[in-house]
Formats: sequence, structure tokens, C-alpha cells
Amino acid sequence: MRKLTYYVAASLDGYIAAPDGSCDFLPFEGEVREAILAEYPETIPTHARGPFGLTATLHRHFDTVIMGRGTYEPALEIGITSPYAHLEQYIVSRTLTSTDPAVEIVADDPAALVRDLKTRDGMGIWLAGGGKLAAALRDEIDELVIKRNPVVIGTGIPLFDGPFAPTGFLPTACRDFESGVSIVTYARK
Repeated sequence: MRKLTYYVAASLDGYIAAPDGSCDFLPFEGEVREAILAEYPETIPTHARGPFGLTATLHRHFDTVIMGRGTYEPALEIGITSPYAHLEQYIVSRTLTSTDPAVEIVADDPAALVRDLKTRDGMGIWLAGGGKLAAALRDEIDELVIKRNPVVIGTGIPLFDGPFAPTGFLPTACRDFESGVSIVTYARK
């Protein structure tokens, strides 16, 4: 059975974006960038794969991505309607209408979608964000991969933006970088 992995960058205080949705305070450079390009090449948007030399690179973990509207919007704002054309794409939104035939809009019950996707053949499913969607899918998340950045921002979009519901995960791997970034993997307890 396929698993749902919430693979995301976050600040030390648990935010994945600033209050306005921007995430430029989470750098993508140096040894961390090289590690991500090597280990998670499919998480690089299609339009950036060529410049990073990933055009012919095979997927390592995921062949499907699911994200909320807030995560999808930055691509739309620059005219990209299919940001991960190399993956099967699902956008969870009650207000967005279809923008591209390669992108499926899901208006209701993202948990049912994930349960269905898990029964299909394929690689892993990447939950790209955001915090509200992660909270809605908390019970379906099998693994967390958090790129923890050494910065505190005080407020913003949290990793999980939902009701109080303690959910246990156990660390299974950690990779620390000289920059202070750590990539920590957790499995559902």
C-alpha cells in the first residue's frame, strides 16, 4: 500500500510560510539544495527541473502530489497551471475551478481521496502543503519529512493548522547540515 508523506520545510517554531504565504526565509541553497536534488528530485517543480539538470531524473519517492490552494497559488500567479506536470497532481480547494487538464481539483473530503490513492498502484503520495490541509489529513499521514531550518519567525502558517489532536510520530532518520538545517524523518507511531 502506498503511503502519504508530508514533505515540507519549516522554521524552528513550526511555520511553513510567513503570514502572507511567502517562504523566502527558508533558503534553498548549498549542501541542502544538493541533498534535496539528489534524494527528492521529483519535488522540484517541472519548470525548474531543466535548470537543475533533472529533466531525465527518475522519481525516487513520489509519483503523486496533493496540495492546498494556498500552496498552488504562487504557481498560478506566475502563469503556471501545472507546476508538477511530471507527477499526478491534486489540488484541494472549494473555490478553485479547473485550470489545467493535468490538475485535478478536489472540493470535498481530501481524506477519502488519499485513502483511494493509497489503494492504487504507484509510488508514494507527497503532501506538499499547506497547514490546513495537513491538519485535515493528519490521520492519513504515514510519514513526516521536515526540512527544519534554523530560524524562528514568530507567526505564520503552521505545519498543522487545525484542532488540538495529539498524534504520535517517531523519528526514523536525521541528516544535519553545516548550515544548521536538519532533514528529519518521522514515521507514524
